[in-house]
Amino acid sequence: MTTVPIRIILADDHKIVRESWKMLLENNAGFRIIADCNNGQDAIDLAIRLVPDIMLVDINMEPVNGFHVAETLTKTAPAIKIIGLSVNNLPKFAAHMFRLGAKGFLTKTSTLDEINHGILEVYKGNSYICDEVRNRMTPEEKKILD
Repeated sequence: MTTVPIRIILADDHKIVRESWKMLLENNAGFRIIADCNNGQDAIDLAIRLVPDIMLVDINMEPVNGFHVAETLTKTAPAIKIIGLSVNNLPKFAAHMFRLGAKGFLTKTSTLDEINHGILEVYKGNSYICDEVRNRMTPEEKKILD
């Protein structure tokens, strides 16, 4: 029985980050990177055109940031599951992404095992926030996961 790989778009304004994540994720036979881009507007355009299963979206991009990408795609292409990605591990960033419709949040220092696990959880329809951020959340902030 052949399983269809999870189709992923990467959006990050740092080329080295995109290339690193692409290389790491493509080592998992269950994932296929179908596109990558360096800004939020391209992320929105590619997502609408290619309709990936998952989008990994950096929060800090210009001129269109990851928050705007999440908000826009949640309204225009709700089947796409968005995972916020940041160097910042403050729970408020994850909470804001979730309020805008994201289903997951990872930091750029998350382990490869956690990244793979987070992508799979979100793909299955669950919410996921990496341990680094989850462990810093207040009980009130954790309510966004319910």
